[in-house]
Formats: sequence, structure tokens, C-alpha cells
Amino acid sequence: MSKLRIAVIFGGASPEYDVSLKSAYSVITHMDKDKYEIVMLGITTSGEWLRFCGEPEKIRDNTWNNLMDCTQAIISPCCIIQGCLALVGGTFREIKLDAAMPVLHGRNGEDGTVQGLLELAGIPIIGCKTLSSALCMDKDRAHKLAASIGIKVPQSVVIESNTSIESILAQTKHLGYPLFVKPVRAGSSFGITKVSHRRELPTALKLAFEHDNNVIIEENIIGVEIGCALLGNDDPITGELDEIELTGDFFDYKQKYTLEATEIHVPARISANKTQEIKDIAKKIYKALACTGFARVDMFLTPSGEIYFNEVNTIPGFTLHSRYAKMFNTAGITYEQIIDTVIDLAIK
Repeated sequence: MSKLRIAVIFGGASPEYDVSLKSAYSVITHMDKDKYEIVMLGITTSGEWLRFCGEPEKIRDNTWNNLMDCTQAIISPCCIIQGCLALVGGTFREIKLDAAMPVLHGRNGEDGTVQGLLELAGIPIIGCKTLSSALCMDKDRAHKLAASIGIKVPQSVVIESNTSIESILAQTKHLGYPLFVKPVRAGSSFGITKVSHRRELPTALKLAFEHDNNVIIEENIIGVEIGCALLGNDDPITGELDEIELTGDFFDYKQKYTLEATEIHVPARISANKTQEIKDIAKKIYKALACTGFARVDMFLTPSGEIYFNEVNTIPGFTLHSRYAKMFNTAGITYEQIIDTVIDLAIK
């Protein structure tokens, strides 16, 4: 049988560019070369698309963007081509793709923008499609949809950039302190601040508005954060749950990628009954938000046993040592099996 030609899209005009490079390196170096022909498509921080033909280590080290290894390339929106156009010998050559895997984190990649282009081009997407990617990136709309099917979510208020501080204080009075100020659409905890007093609110809002035009202000849920990795389409399977043991204020960008004051337990240190309840809720959220392929659903478990939905990461950190991979590895599913499965799900 001929190899499947799979595009792996990495980088991106996003604050999470560096995270994408590490995830993409892991994916590329663990794909079965006997099964797949890999087309590496990099997006620079300025938004330029390039076909990369060098060694994957250059992606990991962020030395991939150079004249020797790269040529101009674009995804063609024409569904007849069903692939990309790459500059070869001064002319653009069509490269038909069997599927594409966006390994992009945050804005301009995980939010449905690239997924929409791939759907328009008729290229099967490895992972969540346009609608689910956009919904899950929007914290407010994701919470509202989850609440509509009976899932508990934190109380919150959405603020626009031109709202006065007096109005914001009045709208958020019922939330109490501490509370969280977050960009509505951003990943990896960029722009998020835990606010313990009203005097800290203006600075937190300024930071959040640097990442989005809308900001969500949420009540603080006392409890531990529990993650659930899911794999599949209509009937997804789950890995073991993980539990974040945090000694700092919250699981911010630094803690997510250094774990200096954090320990992650897999499986989570909770009862079998509560584990199953959380997995069932995660599946409901996954399906309500139209997720396909893979995603990680994050929740809070309170001391009284209540479960609150936090967010869905449609392209979670995807290195060999990321939370998503570890949850499935603990359940007996290897990283290579995950990659084979998500490709198979997209092709079928």
C-alpha cells in the first residue's frame, strides 16, 4: 500500500509559537515513516507559510526558518487540488494531502482559523474541526453550552474593552474575591490574573485586553484541577485522569511548562466512583462542543465533590511528556498509537 501523505502544520502567529514547535517535533519524530509521508508546513510568527524540508531537530531548536531548508508554500483553498502549493524550481507545484494535523496552540491556529481553511480545501483534519475549535477557544460560549446540558460552570461576567471600571465593579460585585480575569479567547493561561482585591482589577484588565477585545471575569472555584484526555469521534475513549497539585496561585504559563511549584499526579488521587463521574462529564462536554479526534477537558473538583467545567483544549500540549500523552500512556496507550489513531479517525 502507498504511504499516506500527512501535513503537520506548526509554529503560527501566536504567543504559543514555541510550544507548537516542541509539540510538532514530537509528532513528526514519532510518526511511522513506513506508513506516512510527512509534509512539514511551518508558519512564522509574522504569518508566512513555508514548506520545511530539513531535519526535525531544527523545528525543536527553532532554527527551521532558513533559506536552505524552506520554500514558500500555501494551503490551496481549491478543493480540486486538496492539498498545498509549494514553490519548486521557480514554479508552484501541487502536493495532494490525505490529511493535515494542525499542531498549533492558541490564536490563529487552535481557534478554527486554520481548520476553516483546511475544510474549505477539502483536506481531512486530524483533530477538532472549525466549529468545535472556535467554540472551545471562546471560554464564555463554551461555558454557556456546557451549562445548557446541566454541567456546573463558574459564575462569570464578560466585559468589553470600552466598559468603565465603575460598571465593571458593579457587574462583578456578586463574584467576590479572589476572582480570575481572563481573555475570552487565548491559550496557555496568557493574560490571566488571579485578583485578590478590587484595586488589582484595572491592571489585570489591562493585561487581559492585550490578548483579546473581550475579557471574562470568573468566580474562584476552590478545589483541585482535574484533566481528562479524550480520543475519538462519536464514542471517545479516555485516558487516566490527572490531578494538578499546585502550591502557587494558579496553573499559569510558567507552571504549565516548568512545573516549578506544581506536581501532576496520574492517575488522579480520587475515588473510582468520582473518576468515572468526571470521565462521563468530560465525554458529555466533548460531544456538546462537537469535538472530534482528540482534546483535553479540564475541570475543577471541589472538597464537597462538585465538578465544575473549566475549559477544553482542542490541541493540548502534544509532546511525548505532555499531560495528554501521559494520561493515555498510564492507561496503556502509547504515543505512537495515539498518532496512528487520530490519523485513522481523520481519514475515515
